[in-house]
Amino acid sequence: MSSRRKWITAMAVCLFVTGLVGPASAQHGRWQELTDKVVSLRQQGNYAEAVLLAQEALRVAEASAEPDHPDVAASLNNLAELYQSQGKFAEAEPLYKRSLAIVERKRGPDHPDVATCLSNLGDLYHAEGRYAEAEPLLKRALAISEKTLGPDDPDVAMSLNNLAGLYSTQGRYAEAEPLDRRALAIFEKARGPNHPEVAMSLNNLGSLFSAQGRYAEAEPLYRRSLAIREKTLGPEHPDVASSLNNLAEIYRFEGKYAEAESLYMRAVAIAEKSPGPQHPDFATNLNNLAELYRDEGKYAEAEPLYKRSLAIAERALGPDHPDVAGSLHNLASLYLAEGRYAEAEPLFKRSLAIEEKVLGPDHPSVAAILENYAAVLRQLHRIGEAEKLEARARVIRSKRP
Repeated sequence: MSSRRKWITAMAVCLFVTGLVGPASAQHGRWQELTDKVVSLRQQGNYAEAVLLAQEALRVAEASAEPDHPDVAASLNNLAELYQSQGKFAEAEPLYKRSLAIVERKRGPDHPDVATCLSNLGDLYHAEGRYAEAEPLLKRALAISEKTLGPDDPDVAMSLNNLAGLYSTQGRYAEAEPLDRRALAIFEKARGPNHPEVAMSLNNLGSLFSAQGRYAEAEPLYRRSLAIREKTLGPEHPDVASSLNNLAEIYRFEGKYAEAESLYMRAVAIAEKSPGPQHPDFATNLNNLAELYRDEGKYAEAEPLYKRSLAIAERALGPDHPDVAGSLHNLASLYLAEGRYAEAEPLFKRSLAIEEKVLGPDHPSVAAILENYAAVLRQLHRIGEAEKLEARARVIRSKRP
């Protein structure tokens, strides 16, 4: 659960502007109030309460307007995004689809709002490992944005980032790089060289290089991204913590542990203040510091961080979220490294069950868990079970480029 590339899907929380009067306007005011609260709760990482209010906002919209009203579409989209954040992909998909259908009917098939909905659905499929389904949606979103907004609009850059992210996940780095470079050029031209969106784009290109082991190329991009964010957002902003994590990861991979530790610890301190100690982003920061300690063989220091990260993720995201599976896998891997095989086995088992349930039995993340789980089973002299898991992992990996 190390720092991930930040793919922007332009989730439009009040995407649509409506000019209502009379009783309908009062209902819209209630809808707007609920929606604003949803946004605030989501930013705090309080997904459970945010979902309840998002469901209420959807009920208000459906009760006070026709089924194809923009408020209904926005509410469907917002609730779907929350479900996706919780790892409830099956619940999110029909809501995204219904929102898309409404927007297409009301706006026409080539409206920028349609591109937003396509990006959101494509991002969901990306998260699920349904790459073949995600790609045409993200390509169509890009085509709409280019056609309606022009090739140099920042929304086009966002669409380029989304498609590049999909290609990067698939290991299609040669296809991703020109998209990331074009997105960066658009942002620099449209926003100026020191805008936060430029920092985001630099981060994305740096992540692409890092994934290929091109650390010398990634480092200056991460450093520039960090400098922009510190200058424009302030030194305590959560996006600064993200940049610190990415730069620290480079140092960790290069074995520069002392440099990495200072950056990770600063990122943890920032995240604990904002978005706060119960937010999933703080859990990610704890996990990243734990990963460093594990690499250094500081197992006693890593374990409490992994456990705290896991507890936060379970509370904030629910017991069946992929991030919970990642935390379980990381803690189990620590126990594997320490030779604590009996403690590692049930954690790998639960991690595998979550990933299979949420992402499907053939997702790449499943293969990694199968391999490590098999290593534990071998140490426990359960050779037959281990061989079955290893065979499954080989089949999964053979299906991926």
